[in-house]
Amino acid sequence: MSIGFWQIAIVVVLVVLLFGRGKISDLMGDVAKGIKSFKKGMADTTDQKNSSETTPDKDNNSENK
Repeated sequence: MSIGFWQIAIVVVLVVLLFGRGKISDLMGDVAKGIKSFKKGMADTTDQKNSSETTPDKDNNSENK
């Protein structure tokens, strides 16, 4: 028992009728903004992690002397 084209088409039509095209496009825009924000946050975290690995800590320098 697999999902056919007509079953998917009926679900899509029902979703469009319930929410309307404008609401769906707004929702997709919000999802896209969330994904962009998540990627930016991950990039910032990676940049901070890389910069902290390359700069020595003050505590480590004082202990080595």
